[in-house]
Order: sequence, then C-alpha cells, then structure tokens
Amino acid sequence: MAAGGADDPSLERHFKGHRDAITSVDFSLNKKQLASGSMDSCLMIWSMKPQMRAYRLVGHKDAVMCVQFSPSGHLVASGSRDKTVCLWVPSTKGESTVFKAHTATVRSVHFSSDGQSLVTASDDKTIKVWTVHRQKFLFSLNQHINWVRCARFSPDGRLIASASDDKTVKLWDKTSRECIHSFCEHGGFANHVEFHASGTCIAAAGTDNTVKVWDVRMNRLLQHYQVHTAAVNSLSFHPSGNYLITASNDSTLKILDLLEGRLLYTLHGHQGPATCVAFSRTGDFFASGGSDEQVMVWKTNFNAADYSEVLKSHKSGANVDGTHHSLLSEMDCGVHLKKTKSQDTGRNHERQEEDVHIADTLEHIIGQLDVLTQTVSILEQRLTLTENKLKEFLENQQKIIENKEN
Repeated sequence: MAAGGADDPSLERHFKGHRDAITSVDFSLNKKQLASGSMDSCLMIWSMKPQMRAYRLVGHKDAVMCVQFSPSGHLVASGSRDKTVCLWVPSTKGESTVFKAHTATVRSVHFSSDGQSLVTASDDKTIKVWTVHRQKFLFSLNQHINWVRCARFSPDGRLIASASDDKTVKLWDKTSRECIHSFCEHGGFANHVEFHASGTCIAAAGTDNTVKVWDVRMNRLLQHYQVHTAAVNSLSFHPSGNYLITASNDSTLKILDLLEGRLLYTLHGHQGPATCVAFSRTGDFFASGGSDEQVMVWKTNFNAADYSEVLKSHKSGANVDGTHHSLLSEMDCGVHLKKTKSQDTGRNHERQEEDVHIADTLEHIIGQLDVLTQTVSILEQRLTLTENKLKEFLENQQKIIENKEN
C-alpha cells in the first residue's frame, strides 16, 4: 500500500456475527444500514450508527449467495442455494416474502434502478426477470450453457449483463430479450460483472486473476488488469466512475484508478479469500466480506477532492475539467475529479439545502410506498394460503359426505 497518509483508505469498523463465509455485501441508500449474506444461511443487517444493534434475518434453508438493497433502501432481496429469492423489510420484525425463483442455486439478485424489476441468475443456467411488486415472472434468458454467476441491469434498465461458467459474459437487450453480444473469456470464467455508472462499459472479475473492462457500445476490450495473484471474486465501480475496487482469493482488495489505468491501493484486511466488495451509493465508504466470516467497512478517503461536485457534474453529464484520459474519452462519462472547491454563495447554499430536504422527503415517500407494496404482497400471500386451506377443507368435507353416502 502507498505510504500512509490522510488520503489512504482506512478501516472504520468490522462486524462479527456470521458463522460462515460472507458471500455478499451491500449498503442502503442513506448508508445507515449494511446488508450481508453468508454461507450460514442468514442475512445480517448492520447499523452504521455506533451502539445500534444488528439484526439477523433467518428464513433461507441453505446458504445465502447474494443480497441487495432496493434503490430506496426499504427492501432487501436475497438469493439462496435453497433455490428461492426472498424480499425482506430490513427491520427488527424482518417481514419477508419468499418465492421459488429457479430450479437450482440462485447466485445473483439485482434491482433495476427504478426499483420495479428484479433480475436473478442461477446454476440452472437461466437469467430471470421479475416484477418486484407481486414477484410476477416476466421472462427468462436461456442462452448460457453453464451456471450463471451474476446478472446486472444497466443504469438505464435497457440492457442486462450476465457472467457464466460457460466462459462468456453476455449482453442482452431487455426489450427484445435477445443476446446482443458475447464477450468470450479464454483463461477462465467471470465470477462477477458490473455496469459503469455511465452505462457505457462493464467490468468483469475473472477466475484467471484478471479484471477486464469492456465497452458495451463498440463491444471491445478497453482495459485489462493483472494485479491479483488468485481468482477475482467481486468488484464495484465507484459512483464517480473513476475507480474500481476488486476482491480476490489472494485475500486482498485492490483499488484501480481507471483514468490512469493503474493500481492505486492494495488493502490487506481479510484472513483468507476476500469474497465480496461494494462501494456505498455515494462512494465515501466501501464494505468487504471474506471467508474469515468478517464484514469490514472502510472509509474511502482518497476521493475527497470536492466529491459533491463530481456527483453533481456526473448527473448533469458535464465535464468538470477539460482533461481527457484514455478511458475517460472512450467512455464519454465526462467526469474527472475536480481539485478546486467552487465558491458557493449563501443563496445557492440555501437552495441546495432545500433541494436536499425535498429529495429526502420524496425518498421517504418512495420508501413508504415500497413498504406498502411489500405489505400488500405479504397479505396477498397469506390470503392465497388461506384460500388454499379453505379449498382443501371443502374438498375434504366433500369426500367425507361422499364416503358417508356410499
């Protein structure tokens, strides 16, 4: 790691509570909660506030392979080796609705950015798309010829990227449901695939120890990193699009500077394989999990260069400073870390605070709707169960009457 300085990533805290290897980590939108899944069949919801208790969500009958918060943060989806997907309300009650999603292990769950759809990937070689409300099955994508490890929606929801043990990473058009491109791996297969925030490229974590960044418009390889000494299990793009973090069986996390195309940091925290890693939604933290049953939370630090400006410019698609690095110009993401703080007038500051307040209120309303949707869904399930029991009861009554008549 680079010589210690204030800008280096730092380990903030680590959470102990799982009883087997961690498989997946994800932050809620507001960073107040962190979800983790484990081979111990449980999910844990950790509070980022000190002294707040964590809670364990129990329901899956086998290893939990993947977890993800909905965009609003009011639902958590999990996929398991028990072939089901579960949608949880991340609270002490831990209400949940469960559905059998596949005929084999569910490796991956991912919400679309509007929170309306869910894509799942499985060892049954299929990718399936569902509605979040009522968990209605929409369609499946069936061209992989081996286990599908990971599937992700593009930020605009138009594409799906998937990674499989058949040594391909496939791109699908969600509307036509057709495979529009296959990136072929030669050395190994991809464990994990992730979209860049701009939607213009994807990164794949390989069992051949490599990390590859592909352009999804030109369908060509943009960058190829050989920084790990063992299989890469997971990766996550920084929301600015300028950095990529990876987790590997070599027990390290590595942070790559995509603009410079080089390794920035190597982090040693886990004993044994680092299995998963994820940036928070604003990128100021990241979490990692390992075979050592530990979940670690790190402060990013190195991206402190007027971060809010980066996000603002990223949303508006403006180029903050005129410099173009090789990857940046190719991806048209139009974002580069700004080093100077703009002088904000008091009025602008007030307006910003009002905007933030309105955004928070809207976020809260969306969250409440999420919870309502979930509650209705749970009630519907209970009603279905009751109807089934009533039907069974009436059928039994009918049989008894028939037997008496005979």
